[in-house]
Amino acid sequence: MAPIAAARHTLLLHDGWTVRGAGGPVPEHLAGRDVPATVPGCVHTDLLAAGLIVDPYLDDHEALLKWIGQSDWEYRTTFRSGPGTGDWHDLAFDGLDTVATVTLNGAEVGRTANQHRRYRFDVTDLLRAGENELVVRFASPVREADARSLALGYRPQVNHHPFNAIRKAAYNYGWDWGIDAATAGIWRAVRLESWSTARLASVRPLATADVAAGRGLLDLAVDVERAPGVAGPLEVTVRLSGHGAERTARAAVPAGQSSAVVHLEVPDVALWWPRGHGDQPLYAVEVGLSGTDATGAAQGPALDAWSGRTGFRSVGLDMVPDAHGTSFTIVVNDRPVWVKGANWIPDDAFVARVDRGRLAARLDQAEAANMNLLRVWGGGVYEADDFYDLCDERGILTWQDFAFACAAYSEEEPLRAEVEAEARDNVARLAPHPSLVLWNGSNENIWGHQTWGWIKRLDGRSWGLGYYTDLLPGVVAELDGTRPYTPSSPWSGSLDVFPNDPDHGSMHSWELWNREDWPHYRDVVPRFMAEFGWQGPPTWSTLTRSISDDPLTPESPGMQVHQKAMGGNDKLTDGLVAHVPLPDDMEDWHWAMSWNQATAVRTAVEHLRSWSPRCTGSVVWQLNDCWPVTSWAAVDGDGRPKPLLHALAHAHADRLVTLQPRAADGGEARRDGTDALAAVVVNDTDAAWAGDVVLRRLTFDGAPVADATVPVHVAPRAAATVVLPTEVGTPGEAAAELVTATLDGVRGLWFFAEPRDSALVTPAHSGSGLVEAEVRPVEGGYVVDVTARHLVRDLTLLADKAHPDARVDAMLVTLLPGERVELRVTVPDDARLDPAVLTHPRVLRSLNQLVRPARVTAVDAAEVTSEVTAEVTAEATA
Repeated sequence: MAPIAAARHTLLLHDGWTVRGAGGPVPEHLAGRDVPATVPGCVHTDLLAAGLIVDPYLDDHEALLKWIGQSDWEYRTTFRSGPGTGDWHDLAFDGLDTVATVTLNGAEVGRTANQHRRYRFDVTDLLRAGENELVVRFASPVREADARSLALGYRPQVNHHPFNAIRKAAYNYGWDWGIDAATAGIWRAVRLESWSTARLASVRPLATADVAAGRGLLDLAVDVERAPGVAGPLEVTVRLSGHGAERTARAAVPAGQSSAVVHLEVPDVALWWPRGHGDQPLYAVEVGLSGTDATGAAQGPALDAWSGRTGFRSVGLDMVPDAHGTSFTIVVNDRPVWVKGANWIPDDAFVARVDRGRLAARLDQAEAANMNLLRVWGGGVYEADDFYDLCDERGILTWQDFAFACAAYSEEEPLRAEVEAEARDNVARLAPHPSLVLWNGSNENIWGHQTWGWIKRLDGRSWGLGYYTDLLPGVVAELDGTRPYTPSSPWSGSLDVFPNDPDHGSMHSWELWNREDWPHYRDVVPRFMAEFGWQGPPTWSTLTRSISDDPLTPESPGMQVHQKAMGGNDKLTDGLVAHVPLPDDMEDWHWAMSWNQATAVRTAVEHLRSWSPRCTGSVVWQLNDCWPVTSWAAVDGDGRPKPLLHALAHAHADRLVTLQPRAADGGEARRDGTDALAAVVVNDTDAAWAGDVVLRRLTFDGAPVADATVPVHVAPRAAATVVLPTEVGTPGEAAAELVTATLDGVRGLWFFAEPRDSALVTPAHSGSGLVEAEVRPVEGGYVVDVTARHLVRDLTLLADKAHPDARVDAMLVTLLPGERVELRVTVPDDARLDPAVLTHPRVLRSLNQLVRPARVTAVDAAEVTSEVTAEVTAEATA
């Protein structure tokens, strides 16, 4: 079947651009200077590419470059337009950041004030045959936000810029993990579209499934723009193909009307499933728009065409009152899905740099961590089509926030009209994607209104509730209607119930990081955890690339700039010292904080999964970073995985055995001295898991003290709790014993004492060493074969310290005495490194190295760090 071809002509306008400072504190040497510009792009990256500014991501350069966001900028290009391409001509901008004036050949075409929507301007009367000049002037995003805040009236927010007064990505003004680098520029595609008679203004394929009947249902809504004076009948043709299905349907657009809906049914449809639950079949959809003759038959070639893909599935959100409160369960194809997810932020502060390849790399990492959902957070952007396409292909569910985060928002004009236009644009654009399963009105805004002191500060002003409970759900119902909607996250299900009640709906948990400690994650059993996390530094290679402090310390100037959380370093310290002593050596500090981040989040996720189905999901904050920074991310700003990513891979495994405190009857632990230990067997597969759970209490030298074997049968997508016999679950010597629970080679561990209080053998007290390690070359890299001489906790090979682009397949591996593991290290084909570096004690790390560190003076520490770092670097680059 030949694809539908359209008469519409498209000319991409991405070439020949320049940018110049047009107002504000532009340095004298740049005033009036034309700089080559990349479109899509932004001012910061253009100036950086021209060598006119330092890299904003390095050291304290952020402060040096704040003038960019305080200045006005003008983009300019010329293009040629030939005759005969159509009767009507539109300039189409997929993204302008943000307050812009567009002129063509000296005449104003339009003004914009919203980064989050697309714009189209009729330039038929302005376009010249031959050369045309296009200019886009951007007002300072910082000064515009300030001015609009005054015009709208003060509303509370969590930043040092009033980002809530302007429809621009909130994170772009800085966040507690983000750089303050407010951008301007043409950040998505721009083109000239020429057409005649009529064009497709919007195409919304809404695909659902009648699972019981095995049918796919496609309702494809089309909105048409007619040329002035054209009122005749039109016809819409829809073709669907793939997986043995070939379907064509047509619908008339009667004279004078501008919309139509085409219905298609697909019997024996191939259902689209989340990863881990089935396959992700996608169907091709083609739409053509044609004129008709007097009989109503299509006449001539298509006037316009659209093509895309979709998948058939049903989706719902169960929020049902029960004995524990109110559930929060995402249901796909009538099956509850236990969500193993992460929050997603823009992958670069300069988001135009994020291409499909970079998105694919990040989603590779999400899959490596066994994730099945990403929540697109409301302080960022509505992601590029490539993001959702890739999620469709991989079965990664997407939860889409509307762009509201941690702030009160004016509901008056002109903001209200912008919000509605933005919502309509993005709901229509994202409708085809089967991976999209939830619309969410805002991030923390209803919770914030109740608990962050907003009510007093607002003094009666609007704050956004009407958006979340009226406008946005209305747009979703009108333009989508196939997906659930929640007004905010967290959300208890009702404005009458506290929005962050753990017993009702979704919850955000930040008391642990801010004030308590990570073992207390086990104190609460939420119905769904939509945000929680623990900070850790970026990988060593990223840290030392972006910060040149000498000496480098946790509090050195560059480190402070790259720590955006309020009191962040103090919270890192407070959250560590209950578990291991605070190291004096910088590399040990880096490893300790990386370990603590991974352990904290792994503890939380295993706890949450152990309470399935009462708890139905875990969405960690966050998968990725937008620049090099100490943050909650599992993947740092240079795209390198932290130990946390590997901890998540374990905690998200389809089959998990975890040891958890429980009451003697298997219920919630009382923490009054009468708690028991339980092995919880979690089975997130379609097959039952049955066998004998082997329970053992061991000394640290591997000697058995007590054991038991308990048969277990775990149904598909279920969990079973086995309370340990007292003799297995009660230590004789807490500091020197552990418990293991093993089923079919899957093992859970429980240590009775904190590492700092335990009898772990340390390198200084190990005699011949903690491990034996051998390295052998293999295709694509090396295998590091490690055998434990003593109990070794959380063995981790920090491969990036051997080579910045090296990766290892597993981290945080605990070995009993005599156990062995093979760690596979991949390196680029052109990488040169001495294999011995892979077993260096500052590369091959373990928790044992941290439990009783030697006390050294600051001078000695600096000397040791300098010597070993130089040694590793020399070996890696030899």
